[in-house]
Amino acid sequence: MPDPSATVVPPVTDLPADERRLRRPEVRPSTSTEPQGRPTAGAVLGVERLSFYYGSFRAIRDITMDVEGHQITAVIGPSGCGKSTFIRCLNRMNELTPGTHVEGRIHYHGQDLYGPDVDPIEVRRRIGMVFQKPNPFPKSIYDNVAFGPRVNGMKPASMDDLVEESLQKAALWDEVKDKLKKSGLSLSGGQQQRLCIARCIAVRPEVILMDEPCSALDPLATNRIEELMIELKRDYTIVIVTHNMQQAARVSDRTAFFTAEVTKDGQERTGVLVELDRTERIFTTPADRRTEDYITGRFG
Repeated sequence: MPDPSATVVPPVTDLPADERRLRRPEVRPSTSTEPQGRPTAGAVLGVERLSFYYGSFRAIRDITMDVEGHQITAVIGPSGCGKSTFIRCLNRMNELTPGTHVEGRIHYHGQDLYGPDVDPIEVRRRIGMVFQKPNPFPKSIYDNVAFGPRVNGMKPASMDDLVEESLQKAALWDEVKDKLKKSGLSLSGGQQQRLCIARCIAVRPEVILMDEPCSALDPLATNRIEELMIELKRDYTIVIVTHNMQQAARVSDRTAFFTAEVTKDGQERTGVLVELDRTERIFTTPADRRTEDYITGRFG
C-alpha cells in the first residue's frame, strides 16, 4: 500500500494500488523580484511566480494567477507563448520530460503540488487532462472508460455503473450504450474526444485540463464539446487552452491572456501572463494594450 503521506489533501480512499513514483523535476525558489498579485484564498489552484525550464530555456516566467472552482478558465495567446506548458505544469505532466525543472509554487487547496510528500500519480488523478487530438486506447469503449479506475486501484461498487455514469456525464451514453464492446477507435472524431473526457471523468477528478480539445474537430463536434464543457463545470473545474478566441468568449467565465516576450539578451522568447479577468471584460475592455491588440488581430 502507498504511504498515506504521499497523497494530496483532502484524503481519499481511491489511491493507487502500488507504490509507483515518477521522477520529479528540481523545484527551486523563485528569484524574481517583479511585483505580482497573490492568488485568492478560495481558489482551487493557486499559482505563484511559476517559471518552467526546458534545460536552460525558460518557457514561462513568473506566472501568478488563480483558478476558481466550478468555472471555465480559458488560456489564450499566440503560438509559442507557453500556454500548453503552463497547463501541463498544473498536473505535473511536464516533469515526464528529461532536463526540466520548475520555480515557484502551485497550490491545490493550499498544498504545494510539487512538495516532497506529494504523489504525482495522485495529482494526475485529481487534475485530469484531455489532449488536443482524441487518443482513445485500442480497446473497447467500455475498457477505455474502465482503464483509469483499474490502473489506479479504485474499487467502485459496480464498474458497470461507473462506466455508465462517466459516459452519461460526457454526453455519450445514448450513442454508445448498445455497442460498448466495440473499439473506441470506431467512433467519430467528436465521439472519440467525448470518450476521452469520459475516461478522464471515470477516475473522479476535481479539475479537468483541456489542451485545445476541439482543434481537430469539425464545427458540429466542436459545438457539442463546448456544450458539454458548460454542463461539466457544475461538477468540475475546467482550464482550457484554445487558439479560438470565439470559443473562449462563448464558454469561459475567466480568460488569461499570455504572450511571449523577448529576453533581455534578445536571444529567446519566454511566455508571460499579461492579464487575467472576467471573459467579458477581457474581450470588451482589456486592461493591457497587448491584450487589445491580440483580440483585435493587430498581432498574433
